[in-house]
Amino acid sequence: MKKIILLLIVVIAVSCKNESKKEVKTEVKKVEVQKETFPEELGKVFEAHGGIKEWRKVQVLSFNKEDEVHITDLHSRKIIVKSPKYSLGFDGNEIWSLEEVEGGLKRDPAFYYNLYFYFYAMPFVLADDGITYEKVDDFVFEGVNYPGYKISYKANVGTSPDDNYIVYYNPETFKMEWLAYTVTFKSKAPVDTYKMIRYNSWENVSGFILPKQITWYSKDEKDLYTPTAKIVDFKLPLVSPVKLADSFFEKRVK
Repeated sequence: MKKIILLLIVVIAVSCKNESKKEVKTEVKKVEVQKETFPEELGKVFEAHGGIKEWRKVQVLSFNKEDEVHITDLHSRKIIVKSPKYSLGFDGNEIWSLEEVEGGLKRDPAFYYNLYFYFYAMPFVLADDGITYEKVDDFVFEGVNYPGYKISYKANVGTSPDDNYIVYYNPETFKMEWLAYTVTFKSKAPVDTYKMIRYNSWENVSGFILPKQITWYSKDEKDLYTPTAKIVDFKLPLVSPVKLADSFFEKRVK
């Protein structure tokens, strides 16, 4: 009898062990890895400026232009621009503006609210969704050939999807040096005339190489580019991994 009981105990133990094995399930979690779609050369440009993977970890970008403070949520693209005379921005739903002093705002808010954000966040904004890339001829300036890529947007991307950019970079350092761009906000149609900006001064901001000064250039009758009087200095730059509350970007009426 003892042998029978012992045998039953062994059988039950083995059965329970096998049953336990059946119940053990291994869950394999899939990790979504973002596939980059930009050309390899542009990837080197992003790396030269701090790296696109690191940039995507940043939540907020801020800088000063003259008496304006520009603050942007890099993921939602909510923006606020504040000065003693006016404020404007985008709260995620609509573009808004307020005048602190009558006649202070002399720009169309829909055109201006993110204009300098794009100029300042170069070259990283050229990795946004909805972009197509096209290799273009080099830009030659003072005997130096600058390779370039044309950036265009798919339909209904942004307020001016017909805008085009061409980024030109140093062939040795891969740092961005020139930006050609079109303005279609008013015409709402493609144009062939490009404006030209030279990124002639950069600074290290928390590991990212961001513009300190940009200068507009014009082309003369001999097709030579010369600097204009339009120069913009960027001051008090800040990149932060801390997200701001959505209410920060809302219109505040006193």
